Amino acid sequence: MFDFNLFLTDTYSIALAAVMLAAVIYLCLYYGLYHMRVGNHKGAEGGTEELPPVSVVLTARNDAAWLKENLVYLLEQDYPDFEVVVVDYLSRDDTQFVLKLLRDYYPHLKVVPFKEDVNLFQGKKYPLSIGIKSAAHDILMLADPDCTPKNLLWLRGMVRGYKKKGTQIVLGYCGVKRSKTLLGFLQQYDALSYGARYLGSALMGHPYTGSGRNLSYRRSFFFKQGAFISHYDVADGSDDLFVYQNANRDNTAVCINADACLTAEPKKSFAAWHEERRHRVGTRNRHSFGGRLHESLPAVANVVLAAVAVLLLLRGTLPWVVVAAAVAVKWAWQIVCFSRLTKRFDGGLVHLAAPLLEIYFIIADTILILLPLPSNRKFKK
Repeated sequence: MFDFNLFLTDTYSIALAAVMLAAVIYLCLYYGLYHMRVGNHKGAEGGTEELPPVSVVLTARNDAAWLKENLVYLLEQDYPDFEVVVVDYLSRDDTQFVLKLLRDYYPHLKVVPFKEDVNLFQGKKYPLSIGIKSAAHDILMLADPDCTPKNLLWLRGMVRGYKKKGTQIVLGYCGVKRSKTLLGFLQQYDALSYGARYLGSALMGHPYTGSGRNLSYRRSFFFKQGAFISHYDVADGSDDLFVYQNANRDNTAVCINADACLTAEPKKSFAAWHEERRHRVGTRNRHSFGGRLHESLPAVANVVLAAVAVLLLLRGTLPWVVVAAAVAVKWAWQIVCFSRLTKRFDGGLVHLAAPLLEIYFIIADTILILLPLPSNRKFKK
């Protein structure tokens, strides 16, 4: 039916076909080990015998609207002993009034106000450190003002991670609320894909990063490991670099049961979202070469697969149906694996567009990595 005579006599085409096959196998393994693993992870859905005291720590700066809408969901958590610590750092909106009003109704809300900029560096590491220092309890839960728990059992869900003896860090997941816009759709995919990478790696015993939008660790461990001192000169990384430097298979747990997840509102503009993603990639130069290679391999494999497929089609020695079948197998398996993520994290139909969205993010991430990052140091005249 197909003529392979030209292909079998062309060493160059055979080499290209071998590379294409290797890329397809690698990508299928990657989607299975990360996307499928996270999507199928059972976790601990039952209750926990102990409910130790917990401190929820947030930093806020001109976040009055988010605090007014979301903070009550944290303050009303179904948990016996907890506090919510909010660091109000140089807000110029109504943040202080919103917090004052809520504090009158919720005595377990602790507000740490800053009126003067005493932070020598950019970013939230300093105000977050002050919030952690002000916390009364050893187990810390970190989130952002624009994040909302799916229900009032978030603290119970995340605390389950400490059931394992020796746990110092618990990684959680924060998704993006569904939106009918293209921008919202892209942010949903981005959150799912990024979550699959760091959660899947942690489930395989190699934790390397986390999301500060839903992260927990012990206060004593934070200060014992030197807090953020080793990377204060980097604006970002209060979550990424701290987990990268201190997490291992023995001290890190993953909690992605339904109760433990948070959701965030999608950014309203491409510029705001671009800035958020730029901050996320700003710490990659602090990772080891092996760590950066680990993050880049899926994108490299996709580029190689596309390039080799085009070269084989141009040479015409291998029937186009075979090339198309190889790409189709990769796409189909990717959609199947990604569908497990969307089902677990309520991602709608994002998985159907996963192969196309992946191409967009390969290009977008490459541009972000190449862009220069501003210095973190504040130079005062």
